Amino acid sequence: MKIISSPQTSALNQVTTEKIDNSVEKASKQEESIVSSTNSVHAKMTSMFAKVGIKPALVMHDIKSRKSVVERRRDILASNKIANLQSILNVALTTSVTESEQEDLDPDWFFAFTNLAENIYSPTMQELWGRIFAAEVAKPGSFSLRSLETLKVLTQRDARLFTRAVSIASKRAGDPVPRILVGYHQRRGLSTLLRKVYPHQLNLSAHGLSYPDLLALDDMKLIYASEIESGELHPHNTVQWRCGASSFSITAKRKGVALVYYKFTAVGAELSKLIARQEQTHYLAAVKHLLTPFFTIK
Repeated sequence: MKIISSPQTSALNQVTTEKIDNSVEKASKQEESIVSSTNSVHAKMTSMFAKVGIKPALVMHDIKSRKSVVERRRDILASNKIANLQSILNVALTTSVTESEQEDLDPDWFFAFTNLAENIYSPTMQELWGRIFAAEVAKPGSFSLRSLETLKVLTQRDARLFTRAVSIASKRAGDPVPRILVGYHQRRGLSTLLRKVYPHQLNLSAHGLSYPDLLALDDMKLIYASEIESGELHPHNTVQWRCGASSFSITAKRKGVALVYYKFTAVGAELSKLIARQEQTHYLAAVKHLLTPFFTIK
């Protein structure tokens, strides 16, 4: 018996064939994309290891070849360290500073500085180290070795996180240690004796600084992760504050209220002087709005 295909069957077969062809083509393109991505990643890996004198296929069959590889790697690393120090010196030479001390730079500090700085490869971090050196030469004692040890382990990502913290930090008049104001606490009185009193605080994550960020900064020894409560602020006792380019004063309207903040460590306070602030007008407006019921803000 002869089977004759109907026009509908032929059309259905054509559509099915086109779907199969499209699926095959799509799968082929996905495979090519994966291969291309893998090749790109491998190229990056090879390039990075080449910077420290390592290649995928090093010939080290005998003592001579091994010695050659070792010497080449040692030479590359030494050259990289020299280049790092040169970059940091160039930044320092272009940094504007005013000499305020006649005291010479501590040689122990200088050699400790170079031992740490020679391993700083990121241009962003090299800029910070260059500015530290310039400031220390102008005024010896500005940066402790403890601060340098902390800075040594910071990555570019860590520096960006610290920048966000510095950008919303405020300083109280006469106090060089920055604080991140987050709200206030009302102490117990007769009106609150029978109910729990909660601190009134901002959600810092809305301003670019989440609680995990605060914990990370605590791990870096830059801020204290625990909230700190100021002493009770007496009415009519005005305290001056500065947040970036904005100055403002805070005066308690009643007794029994205190500010709540995160405080920078001594190392964090030192390193904060290096950070170029990014003005956070929304944060400062939110702080003032939160404090207004219990404080006069001017």
